Amino acid sequence: MGRRVGIEEEFLLVDADTGRARGDGPAVARAVEEQTELQQQQVETGTAPHTDLREAASDLLGRRARTAAAARERGARLLALATHPLPTASATTRGERYQRLEDHYGLLVREQLTCGCHVHVEVPDRDEAAAVLDRLRPWTSVLLALSSNSPFWQGADSGYASYRTQVWYRWPTAGPTEPFGDAAGYDRATARLLATGVPLDAGQFYFDARISATHPTVEVRVADVCLLARDAVLLAALTRGLVETAAREAADGLPVPDVSVAALRAASWRAAHDGTGGELVSPTSGRPEPADAVLTALVDHVRPALLDAGDEELVLTGLADVRRRGTGADWQRATAARSGVDAVAREAAEATLRS
Repeated sequence: MGRRVGIEEEFLLVDADTGRARGDGPAVARAVEEQTELQQQQVETGTAPHTDLREAASDLLGRRARTAAAARERGARLLALATHPLPTASATTRGERYQRLEDHYGLLVREQLTCGCHVHVEVPDRDEAAAVLDRLRPWTSVLLALSSNSPFWQGADSGYASYRTQVWYRWPTAGPTEPFGDAAGYDRATARLLATGVPLDAGQFYFDARISATHPTVEVRVADVCLLARDAVLLAALTRGLVETAAREAADGLPVPDVSVAALRAASWRAAHDGTGGELVSPTSGRPEPADAVLTALVDHVRPALLDAGDEELVLTGLADVRRRGTGADWQRATAARSGVDAVAREAAEATLRS
C-alpha cells in the first residue's frame, strides 16, 4: 500500500457575521487538541500517519469538522483559504517563541497571515531522505500550482493564483534548496544556516521540502492549504508518489537533476502566478509548457509508484475533477466575480467541510 502519509493543514478563523479575521485560534486549538499557529487568527490540524489514503481522507475531514464545530461555538467560522480575501490585520499568538519571532523579524511576522498544507511521507533512513529531497526538487512547483488557493490579498486580486507563496518567500530560509547529497550534507547545510544567526532555531528551516526534525519523514511544505479536502488527499497521493519515485531513482543510482535554485525559484514563481490555468515550467525541459501537459508529465513520472500504492485511480479521478472545476484560486475568483469578495469569506466555510 505504500509509505505512511500524514497531512497538516492550516486554517483561517473569521467572524461568522462579518467574515473578518478573528483571534480565536488558541482557544479553538485547545478545544480540539490541535496546534496553535503564528497568528491568533489561525489554527493547525494534523492527521495521524496513514497508509490507506481513504483512511487519511476520513481523518482529515473529521478534523476539519471538529475544528469547525469548535469555532462555531465561539461565533467563528473555519476557512480553508491560504490568504484572507478581505483587508485584515493579524495578531501574533502569545508565547515566548512567537514573541521572539516578532521581535526578530518585525513586519514580516505581522503580515504572515498565510495558510499552507504540509505532507509528511515516511522515510525513516535520513540518508535516503536527503536523496529524496535532491530528486523531487524540480516537481514541487507543480504541487504548488495544483494547490493554489490564495488569489486575494488585503481585499484586492493579487494577480497570482497563490499569493501566499510570495508572502511566504519573504522568510530568509524559505524556498528551494541546493542538493544535499546525504544526511551529513543536510546537517552541514542546516548547521551553516543556523550559524548565521538569521533563523532563531531549527524549526525555521522553511524549505519547500525538508527532513522532519520530529518525525521519520520527508515533509513537503510547498502547497497552499486546499479549499476542498479531496484536493488535499490528491496532493498527498502525488507527494507520496514523488517521494517513492525519488527513493527508487536514488537506489538505482540515477543522478540528481541538474537544476539551480534560481531556476527552481523561477518555476515556483510561474506556478504561483498561473496555477493550473496557464503555463508551468516543465521539470524535464526547464521551459514553459501548458499546465495541463506538465500535470500529465507528473502523473507519468510517478505512475509506477502510484500503481504499487493503489493510488492511480484516486489521482486520475482527482486530476480530472480539478481540470473540470479548477483550483481553490479559480473558485475564489469565480465567487468574487459573481457575488463580491466578501462572499468568498462567507461561502468558503461551507466548501471547507465538503469531501
